[in-house]
Amino acid sequence: MFKHLSAYICILIVLAAASCSTTPTVSVDEIVNPSTEVVFPEDEALQVKIAEIAAESKGKIGVFALLMEEDRSVSFNGNERFAMQSVVKLPVAMTVIRQVNEGKFKLDQKAKFTTADLANPNQRSPLRDKNPKGGEVTIDELIRLALVESDGTACDVLTRLAGGPAAIQSFIDSFGIVEMEMKRTHKEFGKDWDMQYQNWATPEAAVALLDGLMPPTETGLRSVDPVFALISQRMVESVPGQNRIKGQLPPGTVVAHKTGTGGTRDGLTSATNDVGIITLPSGKHIAIAVFVGDSPADEKARELVIAQMAKAVWDTWSGR
Repeated sequence: MFKHLSAYICILIVLAAASCSTTPTVSVDEIVNPSTEVVFPEDEALQVKIAEIAAESKGKIGVFALLMEEDRSVSFNGNERFAMQSVVKLPVAMTVIRQVNEGKFKLDQKAKFTTADLANPNQRSPLRDKNPKGGEVTIDELIRLALVESDGTACDVLTRLAGGPAAIQSFIDSFGIVEMEMKRTHKEFGKDWDMQYQNWATPEAAVALLDGLMPPTETGLRSVDPVFALISQRMVESVPGQNRIKGQLPPGTVVAHKTGTGGTRDGLTSATNDVGIITLPSGKHIAIAVFVGDSPADEKARELVIAQMAKAVWDTWSGR
C-alpha cells in the first residue's frame, strides 16, 4: 500500500545498534531492500535518525510514518504487533459514525448504560465516575468521551451498540487492513493482563486506518472523508498525550491523534502509543503511528521517544 524508503546505510546503523544494545530492533529482512525507485536523500537520513532514536530507547519500538500526498514513508518495526490499548477507540468510533451515516443511529440519540458497562476502576472513565449507577447519554457525547477523554466506558458502550468486537473487526477489514485485530472490550482486558494483547495492530496498519480517514482527492491532495469529519475534529481536541506526537512540534500545529496507554506490571509498561495525522504548513499531511511496548522506562522517557520520532519526521517533511 505504501512505498517503504530505506538505504544500505540504515541497515548498518540498525545492525550496529543491535550489537551494542539489548533494545529490540528490526532484522535485515524487515528493512525493505532498496529498489530502482527514486530514493530521496532526506528520507534516507530520516530513516537513519529513527533507527538511532529507537536504539537509544527502552522496550520494543514500532514506527510508521507516511507523507500522505507524496506516498513517501519510513518504517521501523512497522510490521510488528503491539497492544493497541485505547488506540482501539479510533476504529470503534469510526464504526459507529459509519453506522450513523447509514441511518442505524442518530448522533442525538440517547443510549442507556448500566453498571455492567462500566470500565474497571483502574481504567480512565469520566463517564463512570460521574454515573456510578449507570445512566443515559447521547451517541455524540459517547464519541466525544471516547476520543477526547479516552473514556473506557464510553468506548465499551459504543462497541456494544455497534454490534460487539466482531462488528468493529468487520469495519477494520472493510479497509483491507489485515494487521489489526479487536477481540476484547476495555472491561475485559482491564481485568486480565494478557487480554490486552488480543487487541493489537502494527504501526503500518494503524497508518492505513488513518489513511482511510483522509483519502486522496482528484487533485491528489488529502481531505477528511465527510463521513468521518466529526472523528477528525474530536481527535484534534484529544486531551491525553500532549507530550507524545505533539510534544516537540511547533506550537499551534494541528494534530488529530489518539493515544493508548497500558498498565505496569513487574516494572514493564505494556503500551505507550500515539497515532495521528499532522497537518504541515504547506497543507500536506503526515500520518504517523508510534508504539512503545513492554518498556521499563518511566512515562516521561516513553513519551519522549514518541515526541522525538514525530519531530524527526516533521523536520524532514515540513517543508514539502
